[in-house]
Parts: sequence; C-alpha cells; structure tokens
Amino acid sequence: MKLLKKTIHPAITTLDNKSIITRNATRSIVIRDSKILLLYTARYEDYSLPGGGIDEGESIEDGFIRELSEETGAQNIRNLSPFGIYEEYRPSINKDYDVMHMLSYCYSCDIDEELGPTKYESYETKNGMKPVWIDINEAIAHNEQTLKNSPKSGLSIEREIYLLKEIRAEFGLKTQVTHA
Repeated sequence: MKLLKKTIHPAITTLDNKSIITRNATRSIVIRDSKILLLYTARYEDYSLPGGGIDEGESIEDGFIRELSEETGAQNIRNLSPFGIYEEYRPSINKDYDVMHMLSYCYSCDIDEELGPTKYESYETKNGMKPVWIDINEAIAHNEQTLKNSPKSGLSIEREIYLLKEIRAEFGLKTQVTHA
C-alpha cells in the first residue's frame, strides 16, 4: 500500500533515544453519489473517517470491517480497495512511551444503503459521535474552520483534512466553487 504522507508532531524534535509504541489503525472511505460517510464528533466539532485501532491478532482487513461496522452500522462491507497509509508520530498519551507511531491503513469499500445499529465504546458515546452522510467539501470546510477557531480540536484533525482532500482528488469529487 502506498504511503500518502508522513508527519511528525512539532513537539517531537527527534526520534533518537525515544521509547516508541506503534498503533495500527484503519480509516474507511465510503462514497455514495456526491456524499461521503463520516463520523461527526460533537466534543471536537469535527468530521472524521470511520475507523480505529486494529486489535491484537486481527488482520488489517478484519479490523477495517469491524471498526466500520461498529462506528457507522455499515452492513455487507465489500469490495475493499487499498487507498494508502497515513503515517504519523505524535506525543504518546501512554506514560510508558515518549512517542506514538500511528499507521492508518485507508481503504475504500462498498456497503449496503441502510445502516444498522452502531456499537460505540463509552468514550465515543460521551464524545457525541454519530455517522453522517455529508458532502466532502462541506466536511473539509467545517474541519478547516474548527482547526482555525476551536481550542478543542484534537491532533487528528490535520490528518482528516489531508485525507479528505486526497479522497476528493482521487475519486474526482467536485471541489466547491464560491461566488463573490
């Protein structure tokens, strides 16, 4: 799978002599007509690609299907196609490590039209997470405003903006034209 981008958080000046934990995750790309299936998280006021951590002993594809199903209620997930990897180094929230090295494996896929029930973890429910079909340009513009204006925006929003722009270009989704 091709590397889309590698980022290092500005707080990390070197990786030398740092304890690093690696986290493998998935990100789901589901497009229908001119809309993309994203998660809106009220706590961070942002849109993100469905996905999350791959469990120990789980294949990337199985983790992809599990996460997409749990977070959006997607049913009959099929036609997985690799899109790329987003690699990032960020400060670790785990006190035993200095740096978290996250690899986000992005795939596109097809799903049934109707979404089933979600299976959120308690923190996801507390954060106000919900699946939404949204125009990709609206999501990008919203996330850019959140990044600019909200002190609550998390470390992941820059990744999400980058990936949404890459998806828009790769899938030929129209960019928004504004008139003065």
